[in-house]
Amino acid sequence: MSAMLPFRDINVHASSTYYAFSSPSSPNAPSLVIERPTGDLRLNDGKLTGGHRVSSISGILGIIKLRLDSYVIVITKSQQVGRIKGHQIYKVISTEFMPLRERQVTDPDEEMYLHYLKMQIKSGPMFFSYTFDLTNSFQRQAQCDPKEPLWQRADDRFFWNRFVCSSLIDFREGKGAGRTGGAVKSEVDPYILPIMFGMMNITNTSVKGNALTFVLMTRRSRHRAGTRYMSRGLDEQGHVSNFNETEQAVILNDSASSGLSSFAGDQGFQNGKPVGGRETQVLAYVETRGSVPVYWAEVNTLKYTPKLQIRGVESAAKAAGSHFDEQIRLYGENYMVNLVNQKGREKDVKDAYEDMVKILQSTPVEKQERDHKTNERFNVIEPTDQKSWYDHLHYVYFDFHNETKGLKWHRALLLLDQLKDGLEAGGYFHGIDMPSGGIDVRRKQTAVVRTNCMDCLDRTNVIQSMLGRWTLTRQLIDLGVLRPGESAQDDQTFEHLFRNVWADNADVVSRSYSGTGALKTDFTRTGNRTKAGALQDLNNSITRYIRNNFQDGPRQDGFDLFLGAYRPDEAGIGAANQFIDRRPLLVQAVPYVLGFCVFFIAVSVTTNRMPDSTVWPLRMFTLFCMGV
Repeated sequence: MSAMLPFRDINVHASSTYYAFSSPSSPNAPSLVIERPTGDLRLNDGKLTGGHRVSSISGILGIIKLRLDSYVIVITKSQQVGRIKGHQIYKVISTEFMPLRERQVTDPDEEMYLHYLKMQIKSGPMFFSYTFDLTNSFQRQAQCDPKEPLWQRADDRFFWNRFVCSSLIDFREGKGAGRTGGAVKSEVDPYILPIMFGMMNITNTSVKGNALTFVLMTRRSRHRAGTRYMSRGLDEQGHVSNFNETEQAVILNDSASSGLSSFAGDQGFQNGKPVGGRETQVLAYVETRGSVPVYWAEVNTLKYTPKLQIRGVESAAKAAGSHFDEQIRLYGENYMVNLVNQKGREKDVKDAYEDMVKILQSTPVEKQERDHKTNERFNVIEPTDQKSWYDHLHYVYFDFHNETKGLKWHRALLLLDQLKDGLEAGGYFHGIDMPSGGIDVRRKQTAVVRTNCMDCLDRTNVIQSMLGRWTLTRQLIDLGVLRPGESAQDDQTFEHLFRNVWADNADVVSRSYSGTGALKTDFTRTGNRTKAGALQDLNNSITRYIRNNFQDGPRQDGFDLFLGAYRPDEAGIGAANQFIDRRPLLVQAVPYVLGFCVFFIAVSVTTNRMPDSTVWPLRMFTLFCMGV
């Protein structure tokens, strides 16, 4: 017996004493009732009285408790973005906060918390499906038990609304106190809807006349999520900042989604089974990115380059070990590509990363290898003790900016030559849908490339798209869609699509972390560095400076509230009036004085004085303003 899936249609009934949620398409299913103002949950099999129908919603995002009240967050509008193997995928468009209390007066702190939450939800691209698990890769989905409800199958890292669903999950598991406790209540499962935060693109296209569905999705981890300068490195639990899993997939014969079919040549795989036929086939490749796994931070000082701080590497060894334990368990071999500069301020981060790898690996041997085509050197750290768990870590350093300076972007392919053996050995996932409903797994991906630069944005995007293109070509050759020696980029129409989808992915990941689109996307979109792209990068860099220095605080607060890193209801004594500026008046006045001085200087420079006016007081005051 398969588990109940989330309800596609939910009606909300409200009264002064409760909110009730029910599905009109499942009249025999019990209603979920949330008592007002206590927030107690219960299931109701009978007809409720005293309420009226408020609206029809797409789903329940969760329940969050702030300082004075709790709120039910519901998805009021969603938009379909495509289908994957017939499963509809939706994007969250708008939400509504439904308070449990009817407050007669407004509280400044409560209103500010709500403002931060609403801004975070509005700015965050969130996706969901009623029948398809977006939080797990295709390979992990093949290993999941379809009898489990969708929320239990979800990958905890990418279950973005996991914290705000805690009340529903505790009620379902019978962990609540008093009336909400008791036995497991599986009837609650259809009301729990897992949400993924990130990027989603689904396109029905073709390569060399062979129809296929091209999918690119990026899942952002809910652990240590935040903004650029507010969240760096890793925490004590081993979670790194800006961790994202990107999955590129090609689906053939996906008639349930596109109504098209494609040819798959009779090419054998390692197990000797033919690939021909009309079954739906999925070929997927996963990459990851994440901050350098040591304790480090950048402190804003209003300078363009913030002050860099790195704690002792040894102090972070346990946390880094926890991080890579999880990465090895989930992905197998880890090829850690480090793209930070080997000179200047970034060198300290590079050195700290390499020191961490040396600590984790038992007896590493560091050596210089020459590329067989050029004289370029690659710094490689490989373990020699084959009994070590961390033998699965393979560190590769590539000085991206130095290698590609002078617009020599083709030199990024040198890194591909260095990783080629690992990419071929790690492979990709290939599964075929069986008529019985199961998945015939033909091959698995047994390695992952974990890429990072300082922000895990711009340089990382270029490298990840390059690896994605190489793997896609390999997949299509293995299927017989392409001949050996051909490349997916030979099809100009598909290459244009590929470049733009990856550039869109770069922009989405960058906006959620830095507040602007990614840099260097002109190269990703066109294959060339352009003057227009350089000007756009300048604009984005200036915008990043302003937002990261003056606007990231509220954005970080929004992340912390929604993900449970800060809980106003547990803040305790002194939690009131959180947003009152308690700095001395003189300090508070500095920005206003500075603004007035800039204005006065501009006026004195751009306006003409009267012929008989006294000059020296104006000049003295202008000099004073310039000094300020």
